[in-house]
Amino acid sequence: MDNKYITISQINNYIKLMFDKNVYLKKVWLKGEISNLKIHTTGHIYLTLKDDYSRLSAIMFKNNTTNLLFTPEDGMNVLVEGRISVYPIGGSYQLYIDKMEQDGVGNLYLKYEELKKKLQAAGYFDQNHKRPIPKYPEKIGIVTAPTGAAIKDILSTIKRRYPLCETILFPALVQGTGAAASIVKQIEMANNYDIDVLIIGRGGGSIEDLWAFNEEIVAQAIYDSKIPIISAVGHEVDFTISDYVADLRAPTPTGAAEMAVPTVIEVKNILKNKEIKLTNAIMQKLTNFHHRLNISKDNYILKNPTVLYDIKMQKLDTINENLQNGYQKLLEKKAYMLNKYQENYLLLNPHIIIEKKQDSLKYLIQTLKLLNPLNILDSGYSLVKKDGKIIKNVVDVHEKDELEITLSKGSLNVIVKECRK
Repeated sequence: MDNKYITISQINNYIKLMFDKNVYLKKVWLKGEISNLKIHTTGHIYLTLKDDYSRLSAIMFKNNTTNLLFTPEDGMNVLVEGRISVYPIGGSYQLYIDKMEQDGVGNLYLKYEELKKKLQAAGYFDQNHKRPIPKYPEKIGIVTAPTGAAIKDILSTIKRRYPLCETILFPALVQGTGAAASIVKQIEMANNYDIDVLIIGRGGGSIEDLWAFNEEIVAQAIYDSKIPIISAVGHEVDFTISDYVADLRAPTPTGAAEMAVPTVIEVKNILKNKEIKLTNAIMQKLTNFHHRLNISKDNYILKNPTVLYDIKMQKLDTINENLQNGYQKLLEKKAYMLNKYQENYLLLNPHIIIEKKQDSLKYLIQTLKLLNPLNILDSGYSLVKKDGKIIKNVVDVHEKDELEITLSKGSLNVIVKECRK
């Protein structure tokens, strides 16, 4: 076999090596339309990217598809980032995709939906967090561009409808780089002022133009604001994240001004209605008082005041009579008790009590005599003591101990000569 011939695998691997060494093919950024899309069971995505004149096979491995913010479909325009290499087994070159996002507005819409879901789940859109807009504000803050149709429409509407209200402009960038940070700064500054309601917004535009009001930092500033906020971004069909977080959403900047203040006619009508209600209430009170006065004038007691005096006198007589009766009954009861005491047998014969007491005394004396140990001495007994203690046993006495012997009549002090058990 001639050595000048090589295998198909060798040539394909050589071509692959040339592709992999090329610095221009290691990182490419492409845009095109998806076709021949196939999502493999392994999770890898196979597709073809095409434009009006050419096509390129591509693959996106599973470890990269997990970062996708959308589901790829045929006919979808996308922006991709990856590398060009050769698939040696098939002998074809293809794009290996690392990142993919929808082209243009589609990608912004995905970011919008992602943030919307996040904030909704966190409770930023809940009705119980939204504050009511004051009916009759004295000061209104406005966060928008200092020039343009939006600020003119808001100011002219407020001046026409409710000229009593004061307005304060907090100028902010509402489009382009730094717009979101500028809006946040002005919302925070407005919260340092004595303001009843705050309008934020701008005129219409593309989704890119309105994008600052879809930033999370702006949504956070609206949510944290102590002042009720009306969001008025774009036209009636435009909905931004700011609209969902704000306390009230207006379809346009002019609509926000109309929602923020009443009209002079409305205020006059309200005052007129309150005047009518107040007048009716006063008239009703006067009617009620007049009716009560007529009833009082026809009162029998007031027309005949002596009747009231008669009633009081009769009541006093009744009290005196009850007092006399009660006093008499008390005297009778005491007299009855006195008679009972006087008729008592013992009180009439006090000597009987004395005799009973004397008999009891004699009995007690006799009992004491029987219990008195000294009476035993009259029968010839004696008490022997040593150191003031009665001796009961000979073992408690020793020779030469001094003893005291108590007799019926008198006592003896003796010294022991001998102890016998």
